[in-house]
Amino acid sequence: MRKQALWSAAAGAVALTTMVAPAAHAEGRGDIRVVKTVVDGGTNVIVGTSKVIKFPIAITIKDNSGVKGLTHVSTFNRSIGYDFADWTASKCVKQSATTSVCTATMTIDPRWIADSDDIDSNRVAGVWQVNATVKANDGDYWISDNIAQFKVKRAATLTTNASPEAAVKGARLTVKGQLSRANWEDRKYHGFSGQEAELQFKKAGSSSYSTVKTVKTNSTGGLSTTVTATAAGSWRWYFPGTTTTMQVTSTGDSVSLA
Repeated sequence: MRKQALWSAAAGAVALTTMVAPAAHAEGRGDIRVVKTVVDGGTNVIVGTSKVIKFPIAITIKDNSGVKGLTHVSTFNRSIGYDFADWTASKCVKQSATTSVCTATMTIDPRWIADSDDIDSNRVAGVWQVNATVKANDGDYWISDNIAQFKVKRAATLTTNASPEAAVKGARLTVKGQLSRANWEDRKYHGFSGQEAELQFKKAGSSSYSTVKTVKTNSTGGLSTTVTATAAGSWRWYFPGTTTTMQVTSTGDSVSLA
């Protein structure tokens, strides 16, 4: 059965990994408040096809009587309200007499994801928000909506193959690659078509890569281009990612000059 949050909002695109801000909507009793929220240390949450993912949500809470803890934490896609993350643990660390940081552990098992949306579970990737209910020692409580925003992205893979690997200076090299991303419906990786990837080169002895050209993936996620061999070094592909798919860089493939 799909999971859907009891929430609705405009489906605007939000380009934030985390946000520390007052709740967009909140209600409760007393002076307890959430003053800061950080999801997964400020990174995107990347989900593949088999590995169980656990990520923390650190919620800083303040009340004049001291903080008792969390009574509810939920996360879900802001556009369609669906989710596939479960709140599985929490721990509060006292910072002062009035302030504690309570960290909720969220768990995602890729086997759950196909049931999150009855149309296509891949739609659930993108910008998510956090809701939480917090409680104080004196019984005060606060139901907070939208205390943070972050991105849940589909995992991706990228390969590089430069040939010939022993070339003559001035000869043409062919550099191929394959960009694939996780499909949460069948839990397999499929080619990601129509995406721009950067071909990068690092000269032998150098410590950094530079972009040579940008190429778009074909209908099966394949990449292919030709370049002139001007120096020995390593070639790789770099994909900057999208709102719903992770950034990924391939392993470099070395070419020597005869």
